[in-house]
Amino acid sequence: MVKVFIDGKAGTTGLKIYDRLSQRADVELLTLPEELRKDTNARKEMLNSADIAFLCLPDAAAIEAVSLIDNPDTVVIDTSTAHRTNPDWAYGFAELSEEAFDKIRTSKRIAVPGCHASGFIALVYPLVKEGLISADELLSCFSLTGYSGGGKQMIADYEDENRNPELSSPRQYAVAQMHKHIPEMTKVTGIKNAPVFSPIVADYLCGMQVTVPLHKAQLCEGFTIDSIREVYKKMYNDSVVTYVQKMDETGFISSNLFSGYDNMQITVEGNEDRILLIARYDNLGKGASGAAVECMNIALGIDKTTSLSIKEV
Repeated sequence: MVKVFIDGKAGTTGLKIYDRLSQRADVELLTLPEELRKDTNARKEMLNSADIAFLCLPDAAAIEAVSLIDNPDTVVIDTSTAHRTNPDWAYGFAELSEEAFDKIRTSKRIAVPGCHASGFIALVYPLVKEGLISADELLSCFSLTGYSGGGKQMIADYEDENRNPELSSPRQYAVAQMHKHIPEMTKVTGIKNAPVFSPIVADYLCGMQVTVPLHKAQLCEGFTIDSIREVYKKMYNDSVVTYVQKMDETGFISSNLFSGYDNMQITVEGNEDRILLIARYDNLGKGASGAAVECMNIALGIDKTTSLSIKEV
């Protein structure tokens, strides 16, 4: 029986992880009574008693939680931004390479990717790795997300029956280009320049669609839109991240079609001159709690899709 403690279980990501694991016969969930949920000594005891400790906390609290752990056998899976660019931590996107998978499997410290970052990295990393685009290339990205990505307060704002009418309109944010996912988007893909990033929150609960536009001139010499398709087809062919030839539904691509699921769909649209790289998934699934549970499964040496909900594509 695997002992699991979720530090920050009351948050959106923590609750989703708890829901997935509470149905499993191989997991014993360690919990604290409400009055001790923020008690440092009580948390320290639980963190050191756990085989797997999920951190669903703000960055500073996640760093503090790591400092409380002295059990060398506790595997820490951090869903915050705090450790995603730390080379001593495994980056929790197993489908990027065999090396990425193996580092998750053997590490005691695993950083779960950010929701927006997951799509951007899935699209850009293999093209840089295979030499289709230069690491010096100037890239941009826009991302549509459901409001659940903003946490409990944003969810409450959107679901309030007396809500501000402005919330019915898609809203761009992080316009100062200081979004917290940009550092990992840059580091993990290996690009030398941070992308211009335009995240947009819309009036639906869950779902995400990340798009990276390219001009043909941005591809290295000799490569075409079909070259990109071949790279994705070869790389993304399992049930968690899957390349598909066509993603649209009669000309439209719904950004919330994967709501409630834990896998990601990748495609390439456009033409030889102007290309769209597109990833679609759930910001709370492959973009958060689903990815965290997948990392746990890999660390335990079991099927990575255990207790995940996979949508057929």
